[in-house]
Amino acid sequence: MQVDLGGHRAVSGQHSYRGLLHPVMGHGRRLSRVPLAGSPGAGLAGVPRACHSLARLDSRSPPREEIVMGGLGPYFELTKPRVVVLLQITALCAVLVHDMLESGSLSMASAETMLIVFVGGYLSAGGANAVNMWYDRDIDPKMSRTADRPVPTGAVSPNAALGFGIALSMLGVAWFVLLANQVAAFWSAFSILFYVFVYSIWLKRTTPQNIVIGGIAGSTPPVIGWAAAEGDLSLATNSLDSLIDSVLDLGSLMPWFMFLLIFLWTPPHFWALALYRSGEYEEAGIPMMPNVKGGERTMREMKVYTLLLIALSVAAPMSYGGLDEGDVIYHVLGWTAVGLSIWYASTVWRIDLDEQPDPSGRIPSAARSFFVSILYLAMMFVVLVTASFGLGGALVGAVLVLAAIVRSETRAKA
Repeated sequence: MQVDLGGHRAVSGQHSYRGLLHPVMGHGRRLSRVPLAGSPGAGLAGVPRACHSLARLDSRSPPREEIVMGGLGPYFELTKPRVVVLLQITALCAVLVHDMLESGSLSMASAETMLIVFVGGYLSAGGANAVNMWYDRDIDPKMSRTADRPVPTGAVSPNAALGFGIALSMLGVAWFVLLANQVAAFWSAFSILFYVFVYSIWLKRTTPQNIVIGGIAGSTPPVIGWAAAEGDLSLATNSLDSLIDSVLDLGSLMPWFMFLLIFLWTPPHFWALALYRSGEYEEAGIPMMPNVKGGERTMREMKVYTLLLIALSVAAPMSYGGLDEGDVIYHVLGWTAVGLSIWYASTVWRIDLDEQPDPSGRIPSAARSFFVSILYLAMMFVVLVTASFGLGGALVGAVLVLAAIVRSETRAKA
């Protein structure tokens, strides 16, 4: 199964700097292990500064590794590691699908591209998140979800957070320029600037549509991954039209399908959380949809986005480019994606705003929809990846989706 990726692209000599990575990959197995949290003295890494005098009662000195991690830990938290890793997984999926559709197999070059994409994506997104925490230092203490972040707790000073974020962001863009290509670097820089200036500084505190428009930044990782996998792509700077064409024409609909999937998924995902945290958002001065327009309006818009996700799922087979409607894989892939989207939509439509909150103050049906949305996005990317391996892969994806749905529903009823 092949996709027309544009014959005008040069793929020879791609990633000329990749040879630098082999020593890193080869010696990775020889790195010494960091002591586990349960080892003697490990707890000292998490002792607040105010309690250091108590820590001195222990005559044993903490291992050097713990001292280092205790100092670097808050900076690591500035990057929002869990969020960034999830974003980079979507980028890695784009690389996998690209290489399977392009060559029908995976190789060491695929692994190198995935490493390049993951590291560069983490640096870029992590840097943007650090700058975001610097800017939000006045409102983060007002919400329980963000009050323990490094800046409001004093673990990292505002100036240090800003400098760290800028340095990390610049390093991420430079990484893509040197080890991938100019188009991947462009989308990396675009994501950073959009997230910091358009979302964090402008939209977040001014409009309840902040999540909708701001979601553009979070939807770009698959585009970056696909561009990196394409090889030697360059920005055309002779005219504005040619520049736009060079960053949008990636030779396939697949990266843009993935982009739209994340973009349409973002509002119902975050609004399900905001439904039972609207009070905190209002106190912090963040105009989220529930505390500005109310729960009913929020629910209507969430339902619209789930319908759009179902419609997008119908187009999933078309994003591969080389499938005919008569192919069995076309229907297996299509029905799997549509069925998965309908299941997620059903959890949104079943949210009951009048439901009695649980002991944690959550609306149970909204909380369930929030967690199901994470599973939904993960399984959609699993489906896209497995289908790139052919009919057998598409069938495996369908079975995995069915198993995930059954398990989730069983646990919900328990």
